[in-house]
Amino acid sequence: MRETLDRIGDKWSVLVIGILSGGPLRFGSLHQRVPGISQRMLTLTLRHLERDGIVSRTAYAEVPPRVEYELTVLGESLRGTVYALAQWVTDHNDEIEAARRDYDTR
Repeated sequence: MRETLDRIGDKWSVLVIGILSGGPLRFGSLHQRVPGISQRMLTLTLRHLERDGIVSRTAYAEVPPRVEYELTVLGESLRGTVYALAQWVTDHNDEIEAARRDYDTR
């Protein structure tokens, strides 16, 4: 259970799941939409999410090759949870920042 929570709860996975909830994307488009992630970290995150059954990878036999990533049914079931977490952060961001400032001044 811990391994799954670690995977789904890490910052990159949450961002990728949230972005892919808008529909399938190619790697380059996804990379542009995840602020601050390296190509290597995005690749690793996608592989882990694919292994866990959260994301599917579809390769099209075209020239040039095209690969798309999208949430699976299991991944879609996380959408509400990811949105709830993002909403909580948005609602409490000022409080969190104030607590950090208080802590850092002590």
